[in-house]
Amino acid sequence: MITVASYGGGTNSTAMIIESIKRKEKIDLILFADTGRRNSELPTTYAYIDKFDQWLKDHDMPGITWVRVKNESLEEDCLRRHALPAIAYGWKTCSLRFKAAPQEVFINNYPPAQKEWRQGNKVVKLIGYHADEPERAKDFSDKKFIVRYPLVEWGINQADCEAIIKEAGLCVPVKSACSFCPSRKPSEIRQMAEIYPELMERALKMEANADLTAIKGLGRNFSWSDILKQKEMYKNSDYSTPEISCGCGF
Repeated sequence: MITVASYGGGTNSTAMIIESIKRKEKIDLILFADTGRRNSELPTTYAYIDKFDQWLKDHDMPGITWVRVKNESLEEDCLRRHALPAIAYGWKTCSLRFKAAPQEVFINNYPPAQKEWRQGNKVVKLIGYHADEPERAKDFSDKKFIVRYPLVEWGINQADCEAIIKEAGLCVPVKSACSFCPSRKPSEIRQMAEIYPELMERALKMEANADLTAIKGLGRNFSWSDILKQKEMYKNSDYSTPEISCGCGF
């Protein structure tokens, strides 16, 4: 069977692939879905993906194959619709449309996968949720795919993932998510404004462009612009929305 690893550029999926190599588990294809054009996530994430791609090739593994939605990026989609990423409204359709869907399109047109299906076999998908979040490991297997969560199967938690990556001689990646992800915490928002002002400018443009009624901004019950205008108010406060995982950065 063909085995495809879904790579998010974060700690969990990096550790999942490294541990799979260590356990001599076969991986035929590694997919990373970019929601933009190498400009949606933080530059550190893209740099890490390039570094890990080389590490994989140095260990006789397939490199990382990049996929994306053809017509427009998530950012362009939001600007066109005068909206924010779906997670801001409590939905996860942005992850489904711009992360899961382009990977599925690629696999559906991947000749080795098509050959497996013609022979009556299935394609195995590897997803990097770890053992501390078993509730996310839902069975989405169907007539074409078998979905596996190796870290859950092996009892590997977040701390274990970090140890696996360090043991492989790599640094632990930063949190992987769109620069304008509504799941960012106030401290992360302020940090991004200081380190990547051009990315923050784009996020604030998206927020200002959105037609908002039920929510206040990218932070759902607060706007990012308010966070930056009132730094002192939030500096020592735990004011934040309960975190909702976007499902992208693993």
